Amino acid sequence: MNSISSSAKVQPEKRASRKADEVLAWLLACNFALAILTLWIQAFWPVALFEIGSFAIAFAVLLSSGKKPHRLSACFPLFVLGWVILWGCLQLIAGWSAVRFETINSIWKWLCWFAVYYSGMSIFTNGRILERFRLGMVWFGFAVALEAILQAFLSPDKIFGIFPAAYQLYVMGPILYHTHFAVFVEAILPASLVFAFTKAKDFYVFLGISAVLLTAMVVSASRGGLVIAFIEVAAVFLLLRPWKKNQVKRAGTIMLAFAGIILVLLLIVGLNTITERFRTEAMVPGRLQFALSSLAMVKARPFTGFGLGCWPAVYPAFATFDPGAFVNQAHSDWLQWIAEGGIPTGIAMVALFVWFIRPAWKSIWAIGGIAIFVHAAFDYPFSRPAIGALPFLVLAMAVACVEEWDAKQRRSA
Repeated sequence: MNSISSSAKVQPEKRASRKADEVLAWLLACNFALAILTLWIQAFWPVALFEIGSFAIAFAVLLSSGKKPHRLSACFPLFVLGWVILWGCLQLIAGWSAVRFETINSIWKWLCWFAVYYSGMSIFTNGRILERFRLGMVWFGFAVALEAILQAFLSPDKIFGIFPAAYQLYVMGPILYHTHFAVFVEAILPASLVFAFTKAKDFYVFLGISAVLLTAMVVSASRGGLVIAFIEVAAVFLLLRPWKKNQVKRAGTIMLAFAGIILVLLLIVGLNTITERFRTEAMVPGRLQFALSSLAMVKARPFTGFGLGCWPAVYPAFATFDPGAFVNQAHSDWLQWIAEGGIPTGIAMVALFVWFIRPAWKSIWAIGGIAIFVHAAFDYPFSRPAIGALPFLVLAMAVACVEEWDAKQRRSA
């Protein structure tokens, strides 16, 4: 009698916990959607709104009842992010920061990513909520990509065809910098492809969405993004191994469709436009000098760094040429992390990257998170809080998923 009573008591608690997770997942989706759609606004309030929203959701997750404790291994990213945050605080206390205001802002950004990862790994332990959220991400990505393509050809000087754009070159939808748009697509494309393979009834729907995402990537003219996107397509194909699941015909259809899309896009955009973007001389100027300056910063302060967020302020003292404009980023987040946080921060981020490979590999749809870290080697996707939070969200979802799989395997063993 007691066991029946206890069981009846547990069921409402589980239902209440799942309902809370559904509400929190919806809030998380709205927070990210609003942040992406307002990226074009040159003001502080969209950034502040996203960070405050992330903190509020994480706090709600912390207070929500019925949460199972996570395994210590799943919390490793929290330890790394927490360490970077504390290191930034130490830089402030010890006077290592070149510009205290910038370090404080950067600490809030890293704290925001901490909150996003914690929220994701806690909310998405329920498989149904996770799948719905992934579906929402894919459809949202499709809508943004489609609007970006139309905007690029019909009104490149106006966001959504209404608001004047601060820049006119390679603006994609609400995202002003084409590398940030490429990162947005990189995070979503693998999930769309996995849905195309695994949802037989909606095969052509998700194939079309994947095609639009890839088309938008080409239109954005992001060199690194285009290369990474095609690597993602190949990686999803190889990891799913359709030839072992009697899906060879479906895989062949996907490959032929992408080949057709590439051919059409080459004809629309023009071979000269594409090849010019990939010329060596178009890729090297500036980036190599910025990298050498970053290495010089690391040599000057290998352990303490110059303070989180301080690269732009310190760069002029190490500049080797004058680009004729303000240099706001190192064009390599990895080098910038080391220059700002010292070699200890670099080691911590390498450890985090290596740790993330397993959940991304097992889930397959989360390899976009790894791709963004790779992209950060030669560009700066982590410069904006909302864009930088994307890989932490995607990989947190994968960690929650893998953690649940491991738990099921232990129970069945």
